[in-house]
Amino acid sequence: MSYKPILIVAGEPNSIFLEIFFKIISKKKIKSPIILITSKTLLDLQMQKLNFKKKIKLLKPFNLHDQKFDNKTINLIDVKYNPKKAFEKISVRSNIFIENSFKLAFKIIKENNFYKFINGPISKKYFLKKKFLGMTEYISNKFMIKKTAMLIYNKNLSVCPITTHLPLKLVTKKITKKIIKEKIFLINDFYKKNFNIIPKIAILGLNPHCESIDRYNKDEKIIKPCVVSLSKKYRVSGPYPADTIFLKNNRKKFDVVVGMYHDQVLTPLKTLYEYDAINITLGLPFLRISPDHGPNEKMLGKNLSNPLSLYKAINFLDKN
Repeated sequence: MSYKPILIVAGEPNSIFLEIFFKIISKKKIKSPIILITSKTLLDLQMQKLNFKKKIKLLKPFNLHDQKFDNKTINLIDVKYNPKKAFEKISVRSNIFIENSFKLAFKIIKENNFYKFINGPISKKYFLKKKFLGMTEYISNKFMIKKTAMLIYNKNLSVCPITTHLPLKLVTKKITKKIIKEKIFLINDFYKKNFNIIPKIAILGLNPHCESIDRYNKDEKIIKPCVVSLSKKYRVSGPYPADTIFLKNNRKKFDVVVGMYHDQVLTPLKTLYEYDAINITLGLPFLRISPDHGPNEKMLGKNLSNPLSLYKAINFLDKN
């Protein structure tokens, strides 16, 4: 059986990504060949710093189907970057390198029809610089896709925020029937295609206890009628209060919990499963996954970071 390659952009050079990548490829058996996009100079420096040894095979970024490679080596597509040392402070200095890495990856995906893609963590503060809310929006924009969803996936329970990295004061304006319906469609479609199931989905209210002292209550005016409409086609119910939906006897009834804003659903999920979750962008013409954590600048060079989320991301694609 031939396994399709997994294309990986290492992302922010001053992050824990290569450390956790080294830990995985040294201990785990991965069937799909991995192609890594990063700087060879950076890779050499961090391998030396973290005392990791493995042969590197340089690949050409074009005609990849004509090149032979497997996971006995690190299959590398080199993007020029000149770090002064293995780990530096995160800054705008690496922005051009990161941008070039993604440009190359997207070109490879389009030209080679690759559909397995992982990116390492990025600094929103320095790389995105308020131009995009997050990498979900950045990647969607590059492929001109307007309808996407962020699914934080765990095999027992996943969550999806209707709004992503948006300040709380702006959330209310973005809650509409249209956007809720778009997210539910994408979630349902993803579960049908990948697991052959119709997922049971809980939709949360916006306000505490789904109640509000405001004259215009979005839970009553927007979310509740939307749930009623969606329930005719999907296995959807709600709106539920966010403070009790994650209790054991409640959460076990659902495959996915859809919240109105980022921390409403990501905080409880990370509390429950910690690093056993991955970030999947729904709606793209390929499977894009990232580990569910950031660059973790405080842990650089310590060789103590947990590789579980990246392993789950690679393992998910290895099976698809």
